[in-house]
Amino acid sequence: MGIGADGWSGLSEAARTRVTAADVVLGAPRQLQLLPDVVGQRRLTWPTPLRGALPAVLEGLAGRRVVALASGDPMVSGIGTTLIGVLGADRVTVVPHVSSPALARARLGWSAESTVVVSVVGRDVHAVLRELAPGRRILVLSSDERTPDELAGLLARRGYGSSRMVVLGDLGSDSETRVDTTVATFAGPAPRLNIVALELIGPVDNSWASGLPDEVFDNDGQLTKRDLRASALSRLMPAPGQLLWDVGAGAGSVGIEWMRAHPTCRTVAVEADPTRAARIARNAGALGVPALEVVTGHAPEALTGLAAPEAIFIGGGATRPGVLNACLQALGPGGRLVVHGVTVETEALLGRAYGEHGGELTRIHVERAGPVGSFTGWTPGRAVTQWAFTRGAFTRD
Repeated sequence: MGIGADGWSGLSEAARTRVTAADVVLGAPRQLQLLPDVVGQRRLTWPTPLRGALPAVLEGLAGRRVVALASGDPMVSGIGTTLIGVLGADRVTVVPHVSSPALARARLGWSAESTVVVSVVGRDVHAVLRELAPGRRILVLSSDERTPDELAGLLARRGYGSSRMVVLGDLGSDSETRVDTTVATFAGPAPRLNIVALELIGPVDNSWASGLPDEVFDNDGQLTKRDLRASALSRLMPAPGQLLWDVGAGAGSVGIEWMRAHPTCRTVAVEADPTRAARIARNAGALGVPALEVVTGHAPEALTGLAAPEAIFIGGGATRPGVLNACLQALGPGGRLVVHGVTVETEALLGRAYGEHGGELTRIHVERAGPVGSFTGWTPGRAVTQWAFTRGAFTRD
C-alpha cells in the first residue's frame, strides 16, 4: 500500500478499508505513526537486515491479512519489488500512491521524458556520477537527511558546483518544504524525507561509450588500455540486466565500463591481489558504478559459487591451470568470452582454443605518436592477442 507524506488523509476510501481490515500492518516507524489506531491490529516494523530476515517474518504471518506500507509508489525503488521477489507476483497486490518523482516533476514543471531518476536509498551516492552531463536533469531519491550534503560535496568535486539544486522535503504533506540553491552554495539542513532535483552545469568528462581515457582509472600498470578495452567490450556486448565476470581484473576497467553501459548491467571483478582489489572498488565508485562486486582470490577457485555470467573477460591469468576451461564451462547458450594475452605462452593457449572451439582470433597492434627529437614518431605498444568466442544457442561443449 503506497502512502504519501500526507498520511491517512491522502489515502482513498478503498485503501483505508484495506488497512483497517488487515490483521497485521508492516512499515517503517514513520509510516506506522501516520495510521489511526485499530483495535486488535498488530503493527510491525521492517526487520534488519531486510532481505535476509524478511522471508522468516512473512512465514510467521502465513494465513493472516497483511498490509505492507511503502512510500509513494511501492514499485519505484520500493518494498513492493522486494516482496514480489520473495513471494511472487501472484501473492502480492500492489496499491500505488503518487510517487515522489511524480510529485517532484509536477512541482518543477519537468517532463518525465526529460528527467532521469536515480535512487541512492540504502546505496552509495556515487551512483549519480554515471549520469553526469551538461543540461542533464536528475531526480535523486535520497536515503536520508544527509544525502543532499553528500551529493553537493561529490558534485562540486567533479566540477558541477554551478548546477541548480532543489531539495524538496516531505512532498505532498502540509509541511512540504523547498530549498532552491546551487550545488556549491547548498548549506542544508534537509528534512529526513527528501528528493533532490539537479539541473547540471559542468564539464563533458563522462561518456557511456566504451574506451574511456586510461587516466580516469587509478592503476599500477595492470590496465586494459583504451583501444583494447573498446575492442573487448564490442565483442562482450553489454546488454541490460546481464552479468560479466572480469577475471584477473587489474584496475577493473573492463568491468566498470560494462556496468556504465546500462544501469542494470552487473559485474563481478575477480582479482588475486588485495591492493588491486581495493583499487577496483575505488575506481568503480569514482566512475559511477559503486555496486560493482569485487572478489579477492585466484581463479579458478574464486569463481566457485558465483552467479552464472552472460559474458566473461579474462585480462590476466589465462594460463593459470583450469582458468580458461572453468570460464568456458560457465558460459550458457549465447554467452560471450574474450581473452587477452601478451605472452607467447598465452598466445599459444589461445591459438589452441581457437583451433578447438572456433570464434575470432585477432592480434592488435596500437602505436601512439610521440616526440622523436624535434620530430614526431610512432611508439608501438605490446601486441595483444585477443580470442573472442560466443557459445552457440543450442550447443554446449
